[in-house]
Amino acid sequence: MKARIIKPQNCLLPRRDRAGHKGDYGRLLLVAGSLGYTGAPVLAAQGALRTGAGLVFLGVPENVYPIVAVKCTCAMPFPLPEDCAALEKKAESCDAALIGPGLGQEEETRRMLLRFISRFAGPLVVDADGINALAGHIDILDGRQAPTVLTPHEGEFARLTGCALPVEDRKEAARAFAQAHRCVLVLKGSGTVTALPGGELFVNTTGNPGMASGGSGDVLAGMIAALLGQGFEAGWSAYTAVCLHGRAGDLAAQRLGEYAMTAQDLLDALPQAVKEAEVSQ
Repeated sequence: MKARIIKPQNCLLPRRDRAGHKGDYGRLLLVAGSLGYTGAPVLAAQGALRTGAGLVFLGVPENVYPIVAVKCTCAMPFPLPEDCAALEKKAESCDAALIGPGLGQEEETRRMLLRFISRFAGPLVVDADGINALAGHIDILDGRQAPTVLTPHEGEFARLTGCALPVEDRKEAARAFAQAHRCVLVLKGSGTVTALPGGELFVNTTGNPGMASGGSGDVLAGMIAALLGQGFEAGWSAYTAVCLHGRAGDLAAQRLGEYAMTAQDLLDALPQAVKEAEVSQ
């Protein structure tokens, strides 16, 4: 099965219902952040909001909650409860979730991540430390019934699978993993590969080396989760978000150059990228 090349014209966003309200566009739960990584949850939440999420609830560890809360205007942050069951209860009212950005790899955090991945019944994006937690526990991924999207860079993919670096055949490695574990795999990097469980492959054409900086992946994870929360199919949500993310990076590079741009600049360019993708009214 050949890989499909994805360009912006392949990733159009449907017209919104003129009578739509915030409840129609997804209640999204994000679980992210830790000491030293307070930017990750904010960037992920902003990526989700700029991709149309109706409501974004952002759970962060209590010790960073004041820092994150002051940075959030439109997302709704809250301190993560000590009881994981309370978090799972909150997740029941959400349409999709994202778990992992900047959470860290402490043992208690890892146990929480694995429990959430196994018990959350809705569409889920697993990023960063969520992927690291799955290494050695792939059975938890295999046990999920709802759509699951994993977003590793090559280092995370190698930890998850035990393969050598660099990944020699990115397309076939991504395809094999997605098929074996019935998930959508977004293998990030130049020409990001999105593999679907049915064997379909999508190769992205947007983006540039200026996006290779901390926080860029957090924005992407939030974007994918936002589309999932709006009810779009998991594979489409993944490759569309990847394409729009890269387009935003190209717009930022046009304005600032590839050396100076940051994840915040990419985020600032995202509204234009999304606007270009909207089906004309």
